[in-house]
Amino acid sequence: MEKKSILIVDDDKSLLTSLAQILTNEGYQVDTADTGQKAVEKSKTQFYHLLLLDIKLPDMEGTQLLTAIKDTTPKMVKIIITGYPSLDNAIEAVNKNADGYVIKPIDINKLLDTIKKHLRQQDETRKYSEEKVKDFIETRAKELGSL
Repeated sequence: MEKKSILIVDDDKSLLTSLAQILTNEGYQVDTADTGQKAVEKSKTQFYHLLLLDIKLPDMEGTQLLTAIKDTTPKMVKIIITGYPSLDNAIEAVNKNADGYVIKPIDINKLLDTIKKHLRQQDETRKYSEEKVKDFIETRAKELGSL
């Protein structure tokens, strides 16, 4: 089974280090960035299954990062972390295609469950898409073969 890759974006160095260590111990391949711009640059050259990002970054809002960051295939799961929960933030995060919303202080078990759930859904979606493509190709080959 492939090792899932996670990019954590947060300007709180101690939280960044702690989360990276916990997720590495859980078997994930982890990369970190302390600004939105660094995250955008890393996403251009690296493939990540999941993005875990703080809503307040020094150079941009996390919701702006959701828009700026390049999605990878299969669709990157994006989970917002915030110490500033508000209905407006939650609505904006959902409108910008965040897949989850976690409030600080972080309950690690809840976060791990959220990550596992979303990565499992991502795998199921990819598997379903691959099956649809395979079925299409097989059907198309039969159609072309009967011409």
